[in-house]
Amino acid sequence: MTKFCLTVTCATTRGIVAAIATFLAEHGCNITDSSQFDDTETGQFFMRVSFASEEGADQAALEKDFAKIAEEFGMTFAFHDESVKMKVVIMVSRFGHCLNDLLYRVRIGALPVEIVAVISNHMDYQKVVVNNDIPFHYIRVTKENKPDAEAAIMKVVEDSGAELIVLARYMQILSDQMCKVMSGRIINIHHSFLPSFKGANPYKQAYARGVKLIGATSHYVTADLDEGPIIEQDVVRITHAQSPDDFVSLGRDVESQVLARAIHAHANHRVFLNGNKTVVFQASPGSYSSERMG
Repeated sequence: MTKFCLTVTCATTRGIVAAIATFLAEHGCNITDSSQFDDTETGQFFMRVSFASEEGADQAALEKDFAKIAEEFGMTFAFHDESVKMKVVIMVSRFGHCLNDLLYRVRIGALPVEIVAVISNHMDYQKVVVNNDIPFHYIRVTKENKPDAEAAIMKVVEDSGAELIVLARYMQILSDQMCKVMSGRIINIHHSFLPSFKGANPYKQAYARGVKLIGATSHYVTADLDEGPIIEQDVVRITHAQSPDDFVSLGRDVESQVLARAIHAHANHRVFLNGNKTVVFQASPGSYSSERMG
């Protein structure tokens, strides 16, 4: 049996869930997991349904027949084959903790993605990437060549068929044009502090202020720097006994975890844009299981 998931967004009204459930039953499909959210503030309805096609209905047939229901309710919808891994391009600079964590998670099957390329403006991780049998692209970025560099980046994305770009501590600001072209398809990670510290050495600033919580935020990239819709966040507690270097190490750990969880949610089609926010549904049973260890 082929397993699919259906994602739906539309204006809220009566009968949506019943129409979807009836459609799937009539097409020989068995629902295995379902999540929904009705945003009373915006009047928008969001739903994600996992199901097994028990009588051979394929994706093309489901999409064609469901179009009638979608038109009736004004839905934006998509069917996804859960066996197909999302193609991802990772971009990194000189901090490799997130990159290395993602390489490991993908290798053991804990992330349902295929890394089709790694792009960097430095050569630090070429050997690591190539040793994982992944194409490595060195694209130098300067003020003078930025438009050409971004064109080269987009060529890698297009040629590889990537559906998502992950900024795994890529220390370059993307142009407004690139953000628009890849809207909803670029995920970034950055540290978070309570209170917030900007500029050089934020960890040292946090240490000097006696911060007790540091964390990380993963979000979609928009033209507004670090202000895109948030997908995932987490924090770790700090005490007076930790040094500034401890802050950095703990920060790197939480960044890696938060970025991986954000990618997992996106790749499993659990994230829905809702204005400046997101709706993120819980993972389906079994979706975190790894194919192998080591």
